[in-house]
Amino acid sequence: MWYVYILECSDKTFYTGVTTDLERRVGEHNGSKLGAKYTRVRRPVEVVYSSKFKTRSESQIEECRIKQLTRVMKKRLILK
Repeated sequence: MWYVYILECSDKTFYTGVTTDLERRVGEHNGSKLGAKYTRVRRPVEVVYSSKFKTRSESQIEECRIKQLTRVMKKRLILK
């Protein structure tokens, strides 16, 4: 199972990514060098949205779609 997720960073910005283990990946974003460079300076981060997909390809397509959304559109997605 693959997950697309949106994190809200401490500066209230959003970060979108994909993973097979959401809990592990959030831990990496919050406390290890394996977290994305973007989130390392914006800790702590919190998961505000996630969605499951069967394949990596499907999850990456959705990740790309979400990254193209405006902040307002991302907020609407999160609130659904």
